[in-house]
Amino acid sequence: MKPSAGDLAAEREPPLLLAIVGQTASGKGGVARRIASGLGAEIISLDSMKVYRHLDIGTGKPIGETRSGIPHHLIDVVSPDEHFDVKLYVEKALQARDEIEGRGKTPLFVGGTALYLKGLLEGLFEGPTADAELRCRLRARATTEGSEALHRELGDRDPRAASKIHPNDLRRIVRALEVVEKTGRPISELQVQFGAQERRFRPRLAGILWPRERLRERIERRVDRMFQDGLVDEVRSLRSRGLLGRISGQALGYPEVLRAEDGELSLDEARERIKRNTWRFSRQQMTWFKKIPEIRWFPVESEGDLEAIEPGVRDHLARG
Repeated sequence: MKPSAGDLAAEREPPLLLAIVGQTASGKGGVARRIASGLGAEIISLDSMKVYRHLDIGTGKPIGETRSGIPHHLIDVVSPDEHFDVKLYVEKALQARDEIEGRGKTPLFVGGTALYLKGLLEGLFEGPTADAELRCRLRARATTEGSEALHRELGDRDPRAASKIHPNDLRRIVRALEVVEKTGRPISELQVQFGAQERRFRPRLAGILWPRERLRERIERRVDRMFQDGLVDEVRSLRSRGLLGRISGQALGYPEVLRAEDGELSLDEARERIKRNTWRFSRQQMTWFKKIPEIRWFPVESEGDLEAIEPGVRDHLARG
């Protein structure tokens, strides 16, 4: 008997990808762990900083007893002085997902790094391979002329990319200039083509949404707890062992404490700066999440609401 058109369509339908997302300090981890038990799920972290070993307090990693016996993946993957990027994340995340499904469990992505989520859903824009000589020349120019000069050049060669990149973000400026130099085409044009490709998963995404001021209060309390839990000692230990790499050392909280250790700030000033920078970061997270229309947002205004939304989140994720 020939398969029906419906059967063929079902065969072509991409698999589900389940995720609980939200801004920093939104409580998504606790909600996810409680829901994971009922779904028979294992959690795959969707966080660009939790991949680094030893960055524990500042990244808000769930410690052993708070993981509720649920396996967590892509936490403590690399040393802080090692390179890690979205390409490596997607490779490891897909491998973890396959292994979890192979055990008859459900993979549940949880975190706040929207770029990693987009990489999973849409694949990656590879672009040309890195050109060490070209990058060296561009960085040398930035040293003598300032990153703003390179940003102005990018504005002439790829205005769309320049409008989305901060003049001080030298890494992204250099990459965008590298792409246009090596391909003759602007990175913004190539990335649009990348984003338009067919998705490899059917996303079933739940987001936790707090009112702005309530989230800001939660962020401030979280930063206070980080200091109480020993953030300063953690930073001192990492520094003494030479383990704060170029990327991991930019995790929220670590540069500010380092400046306090160097006498540039008082600890109170560092604490307030972390609160302000984390709040700014949380707004950037929401800007990224707004680009993923499949997220269904669950509004909350109190701790009690986090438990109250769990049945709705669970039903949304469990829907076939």
